[in-house]
Amino acid sequence: MKTPGTYLEEARLPRPSESPDVEALASFLSIHLEGFQGPLEIRQYMEGYSNLTFLLSWAGGRCILRRPPTGANIRGGHDMSREYRVLKLLKPYFPQVPSALLYCDDSQIIGAPFFLMEKVEGSILRGGLPLSSYPDAGQMHTMSQTVVRMLASLHSIETNGTPLAEIGRPEGYVQRQMEGWVDRYRRSATDDIAGLEETIAWLQQYCPADSGVSLVHNDFKFDNLVFDAGNPSRIVAVLDWEMATLGDPLLDLGTSLAYWSEAGDPPALKPFNVSWLPGSLTRREVVQTYAAMRGTAEPDMLYPYVFGCFKVGVIVQQIYARYRKGLTADHRFAGLKMVLEGCIHQALQAMHKGSIGAS
Repeated sequence: MKTPGTYLEEARLPRPSESPDVEALASFLSIHLEGFQGPLEIRQYMEGYSNLTFLLSWAGGRCILRRPPTGANIRGGHDMSREYRVLKLLKPYFPQVPSALLYCDDSQIIGAPFFLMEKVEGSILRGGLPLSSYPDAGQMHTMSQTVVRMLASLHSIETNGTPLAEIGRPEGYVQRQMEGWVDRYRRSATDDIAGLEETIAWLQQYCPADSGVSLVHNDFKFDNLVFDAGNPSRIVAVLDWEMATLGDPLLDLGTSLAYWSEAGDPPALKPFNVSWLPGSLTRREVVQTYAAMRGTAEPDMLYPYVFGCFKVGVIVQQIYARYRKGLTADHRFAGLKMVLEGCIHQALQAMHKGSIGAS
């Protein structure tokens, strides 16, 4: 059995182009954050592709700072005030979220709005590590089951009559999501991608009615989960709530399935999730497990999966477009076109076969 600490994520010296102003931030925290006393040390978590995440440390304390990436459309998905508010509202109903500490809408402090949240200790399982660093097959089976159980638990939270009811507008959710992500693609497109227009036409033709309403995360995958470092079958926190809302739970599951790569999937997709490792559930097994945990019949996941592949591809395209415009120098973004192509390949394969499996 592997040592859980193998998967601990390391914060490193920030990229110079992304590092917050230490003096300005320390001055702000000395006034607004209880218990803060300088000097302030800043490190950055480099593995994420969306909002920028920093570890702030000082004598006797530390926390996480989240801010939008450079050049992002804040109203289009990087609204720090909204993510901060969701964390505050959700904590009493779903303990596996970090405590929200402080929000700042003054862009003069570090160049963008930001919020602070609790630093949750644990392990994050990301792609791109040597095979010898990953869990063995037995651990991976348990961890993948735990991931599905956590998503089913999230979707089972009762939101009616609670403050969570104000998070979103669930009526017409599936249609609105499909149209919204198509529009996002149109506004960020940079290259002709084979099969992409066919995928859009299929999504428009077969768009179903909503299957139900629940709290949805909208980006639920392995590297947004913090596992207990001493017990990797236990999730201690779910991260990255910027897209959380009320909506169709099957569409949320479809997004998770789009991230849930299998051994036979395109290589470009494997660095973004570790579900292809031996012992992990397959996508079909994820659906079966999810239905059993929610006590429902096994749902038809073809449309939600194809939509999820398209949506993940658009998320990648939006990041790639910022790179092409020179708004970020992160070298990892140069190859994201291949990830978009891989996502569309998955969508087309599922559409033509009528199946979400790799084989």
